[in-house]
This record gives sequence, structure tokens and C-alpha cells, in this order.
Amino acid sequence: MPLVSPSLLSADFGHLERDIKMLNDSQADWYHLDVMDGVFVPNISFGFPVMEAMAKAATKPLDVHLMIERPEKFTAQVAALGAKVMNVHYEACTHLHRVVTGIKEAGMMAGVTLNPHTPVELLTDIIGELDLVMLMSVNPGFGGQKFIHHILEKTKRLRRLIDESGATALIEIDGGVNQTTGQWLVEAGADVLVAGSAVFKAADPQAEIAALKALSR
Repeated sequence: MPLVSPSLLSADFGHLERDIKMLNDSQADWYHLDVMDGVFVPNISFGFPVMEAMAKAATKPLDVHLMIERPEKFTAQVAALGAKVMNVHYEACTHLHRVVTGIKEAGMMAGVTLNPHTPVELLTDIIGELDLVMLMSVNPGFGGQKFIHHILEKTKRLRRLIDESGATALIEIDGGVNQTTGQWLVEAGADVLVAGSAVFKAADPQAEIAALKALSR
């Protein structure tokens, strides 16, 4: 049974509190917050004033995904939100070990995200330090994209890397996740599913979350 982290990037920003309260009453485990700077990715989403409002309405842990340059500059601010997870991109961190250490020292789970083209083997020397690895199954920057199928094999390779090294990192997948792709991903070894459009565009978002939670290997 995977953890489900609905992406608020797909919520109705005109009724954000309503959508968060809907998630509060659902089987969702975390809330996925996508922060974009228009530099690392070709889009801008929301910043800390909006996330502070989200945090006040949320009753479940925040899973903060920073799609930004130099994410370490904001570690303290993410921690101040009460976030459970701070996810940074491998491609955005020159000194990844230092960034990961800072996240953990701030009291959060340290997550590292890989873009679709980035091999999981690049994490070999740091996998034991990570609490979570997130694989992008779309190119980051926009919601509603089509699932990239080679991420299934990539998930299996990451599962082997974690298991063979004795690491304990969770595997999270972000992009194009629905009940069909979610089943494939869970079977490949995923532990956490990020779902945006599949949840918020569903006729019954809470039922969609429950269906994703019910997936099994």
C-alpha cells in the first residue's frame, strides 16, 4: 500500500482552502507542494506566503518539492513551515551532500529528485544518507503531462540500488501518476505516489485517492 501525496499544483487556486480541507478528510498521507522559480524549470508556481497559508489549513505533513536553483538557501524557511520532507533536485545542487546534511539538521526528511534523463547510479555514493529519492516521470515544470514509460525500469534499478546497499530511502514518483501507471510503479518498487491531475480532475477526488492507496505489489 503506497503513500499518496496529492500535488496542490493541480488544485483550484481560487478555492485552495476548500481543496486542502477536502484532502484533510481524505486518505491522503502527505501534501505535495511544487515550488518553481522560472529558472531551473520554465514555469513559476507559488512561494512561501502561499505555502504558509497552505500549512495553516493542512492537517497532514507537507512534502515540499523545490524545483529551483540553489534550494539550500531556503532550508530554514521550509523547516519553518513544519514540512516533513524537503526535496531538492540533484541537477540543482553542486554540493549535494552538504545540502542533504543541512536538510536533516533542520529536522526534515532529506529527499533528492532526479529528472527523467538523470541515472539513479549517480546516487550510489549518497544513497545511504537519503530518506527519500523522487523520480520525475515527466519533465519538471508543468502539471498534466504524459507519463514517461522508461521510468518503470528506472524505478526497478533504484529499488535494486537501495536494497543492495542496505539503504532505507523511500522511492517517490512524480508525474503522470494515475491508477494504471500507479499500479505499474508500485509493482516496480515505488513507495510514494504523487498525483495531481488524477486527483483534482477526478469526479470524486477522495475516491481516487482511496483507489491509489489500495494499489499493491
